[in-house]
Amino acid sequence: MADEPFQILPSTKVYQLLDAYPELEDVLIEMAPPFKKLKNPILRKSVAKVATLQQAAIAGRLDLSSMIGQLRQAVGLAPIDATESSSMEDYLGTAPEWFEPSCIFESIDDRAGDSEEMAITRIVKTMKDLTEHHVVELTTTFLPAPGIDVARKRGIRTWAVQEQDELYKTYFTRSD
Repeated sequence: MADEPFQILPSTKVYQLLDAYPELEDVLIEMAPPFKKLKNPILRKSVAKVATLQQAAIAGRLDLSSMIGQLRQAVGLAPIDATESSSMEDYLGTAPEWFEPSCIFESIDDRAGDSEEMAITRIVKTMKDLTEHHVVELTTTFLPAPGIDVARKRGIRTWAVQEQDELYKTYFTRSD
């Protein structure tokens, strides 16, 4: 009996996808500019291991069903219904009560995306030394959904705002 082909689903990690189908790297990069970071081997091994295709679609501002459909078609898999269970609205919103601009302790500008370290790794390290009222600000060209999810799982409060078409500010604070 032949092995089942590796499935491409919203829950698939980007790293797993590229491990099974290395030829999809260029397809992903063509879909959205933030995916160019996959060329950086360190970021590929770190971000791609935690980011699901659903999170990647949010970061790339892509329709999840279309993205999954394109990827599946590129490797000859049948289409599936990939309805989106979370969206950008799950990350963006009005300023929470804990946010105060004067409490920004550190600002990290990741728009160039050329750092060898994931911004969320730096944020988590920085958060260990902060008090509840300190805030870390992250500036990116995309909504960093995977990093926000990692922070939330670690008990870090987050808030993101889209300031311009390709300019996002995400704020992190401890939830002591």
